Amino acid sequence: MKFKHLFLGLGIAMAASTFASDDLIRLGSVSTKWNALGKNDRIEVVGFQDKDLNVTCYLSYAEKGGLKEFVGLEEDTSDGSIHCVQTGNISEEELQKAAKKGQKEEVFKRKTSLLFKSMQVVRFIDFDNGSIVYLVYSDRVIEGSPKNSISVVKIHNSTE
Repeated sequence: MKFKHLFLGLGIAMAASTFASDDLIRLGSVSTKWNALGKNDRIEVVGFQDKDLNVTCYLSYAEKGGLKEFVGLEEDTSDGSIHCVQTGNISEEELQKAAKKGQKEEVFKRKTSLLFKSMQVVRFIDFDNGSIVYLVYSDRVIEGSPKNSISVVKIHNSTE
């Protein structure tokens, strides 16, 4: 019995820590389904800054509410949408430094279930076309989802 309570407490702590990021800009949400117990099902809208480049991305994603969310046992759907914008100059050095980290770089991640599912945003740099591509998708330990969305940022720098 003690193990069950420990596991439940750990799950609640993990779910709470998922949303404790100071870098997340919470813009709002809209309700999609009323629940008698706990929060309603909803679409959340958030933003975050790419830590390596002057780009801000905005995400919308579905969150299940209800009693299961309250105790940290709900699994959110794999639906997500993304749009990113350049918010300042991006130097060639910054691009090269970001690219050295690898072909793709994870720039955002949130848990969408207690243990095995997450939504993440990865960045790809297209040097040939002077663009940065951001991809949002969900994965699971065993089986992910093909649902995804991309945003392309064409790099524009002032010539001052």
